[in-house]
Amino acid sequence: MQAEYEMKVPVIRSKDRAARLFVNIPMLLTAAMAIQAGERVRWQRLGRSDLRLVRLEAPAPARCIKR
Repeated sequence: MQAEYEMKVPVIRSKDRAARLFVNIPMLLTAAMAIQAGERVRWQRLGRSDLRLVRLEAPAPARCIKR
């Protein structure tokens, strides 16, 4: 299943600092991927319009128990 989430990228402007952009991950997506707060990730630039989020220490997939 492929999910799509559309959002606007907010800008934070502070006095005496360069403007910063933030990209948030929707909670439904973090829940589906079991991403935890504080988890380390890396962005990979695939092109001018594509980014990939890579989990550096993703947990092992859950094992199914057959009954």
